[in-house]
Amino acid sequence: MSLDKNLLQQPSNKLLAALPASDYQRLAPHLKLVSLEVPQILYQAGELIAHVYFPEQGAISIVTTMEDGSTVEAGIVSNQGMVGIPVILGDKTTTTTALVQVSGAAMQMNADVLRAEFNRGGAIQTLLLSYVQALYSELTQGVACNRLHTLEERLARWLLTVSDRLESEDFPLTQEFLSQMLGVRRSGVTVAASTLSRAGMISYQRGHISILNRKDLEATSCECYRVIQNEFARLLGKKPSNRAEKFF
Repeated sequence: MSLDKNLLQQPSNKLLAALPASDYQRLAPHLKLVSLEVPQILYQAGELIAHVYFPEQGAISIVTTMEDGSTVEAGIVSNQGMVGIPVILGDKTTTTTALVQVSGAAMQMNADVLRAEFNRGGAIQTLLLSYVQALYSELTQGVACNRLHTLEERLARWLLTVSDRLESEDFPLTQEFLSQMLGVRRSGVTVAASTLSRAGMISYQRGHISILNRKDLEATSCECYRVIQNEFARLLGKKPSNRAEKFF
């Protein structure tokens, strides 16, 4: 895909955009705009993390893989965040894999450079620690959600989250990919997606999903959607409301 070089001057990534101008200008020479393509792997579980990524467009799934090859998504990162969190937490490897879910672009940075910048303290450290706390909230809420809520509720939450992170009501996703990310059989996803489709909340054709009735989809989703979205909003500078903030 063609890359918009203007993103280097005016980043769409919300973390980079939230930095004071002086901090971003110090980082800018170390940022490289790169393309993200499905099913690209940014790093594998157990591998040394050489680069971190600040997505500008598209989405990356943080995936846990079991010994039998089954997978489940632990988190999703788009232009609201960063891929490569272990780098700022004192480690260079992780037990998860970062997999491009929706094609796009990202600012790539050498992991050692970001670690040095983080250790300087100041705005960069504060902002990234707030993001880590938001991710922690998402992970812990996700554990409860996967254990206590129905597949239909979880699918509604996941589709809303992807929509918010991509800032779009239309996005490419196959049922096979959905089953892998939700950690369930494909037949279960088919039944849940059909229920949402018959109710007029979504449409699904040839690997493409459109949200048709967001209000009803939010009503169908469990409370985890609003909890996670409002926590991102609280920690990263947006004022939460009765309706979960979009785009985080």
